[in-house]
Amino acid sequence: MEVRDAGRQDIDAMLGLLAQVNRVHAEGRPDLFRLGTKYGADELAAILDDPDRPVFVAEVDGRVAGYCFCEVRRMEGDPIRRDATTLYIDDLCVDEGVRGHGVGRVLYGHAVEWARERGFFDVTLNVWECNPGARAFYESLGMVPMKTCMEQVL
Repeated sequence: MEVRDAGRQDIDAMLGLLAQVNRVHAEGRPDLFRLGTKYGADELAAILDDPDRPVFVAEVDGRVAGYCFCEVRRMEGDPIRRDATTLYIDDLCVDEGVRGHGVGRVLYGHAVEWARERGFFDVTLNVWECNPGARAFYESLGMVPMKTCMEQVL
C-alpha cells in the first residue's frame, strides 16, 4: 500500500468514494442528507490546488482505495484560546471493498505524521452519531471526544 498526495488523476476515483461516504450519511440521517457527493470534479480540482487543504490517497494494487481530505485551521488572536494550528480531517473514506485491511489506519497515520512534522497542535475531525463504526474506528486510533454538538429536531 502506498499513501501519497492526491492529484487530478485521482478525481474520478475520489468521486466514487465520496458517493460511498455520502450514502452512509444519507441512510443514517435522511432528514439531513441526500444521495450524491459533497464535491464535484471542479471543486475537487480547486481543493487539490489549495495548500491549506491537503488530500492524501492510499493505493492498493495500483488503484485508489481510500482518501483523506484535510484542512489546515489556524486559531490566532482569540481572547481566550491559545494560538494553535490544527489539521482538521474533513473526510476519510476507504473503499467498501477493502475495509478492514488497514487502509484507513494507514491514511490516518499519514495525516497525523504530516501534521506532526509541521508542528501542528492537534488533529481533529467530526463523526456523525449515525455512523457508530466510524466512531469506533477513530476511538481505536486513540481519538477522544473534544466537544459534543447536540440537537433537538423540530
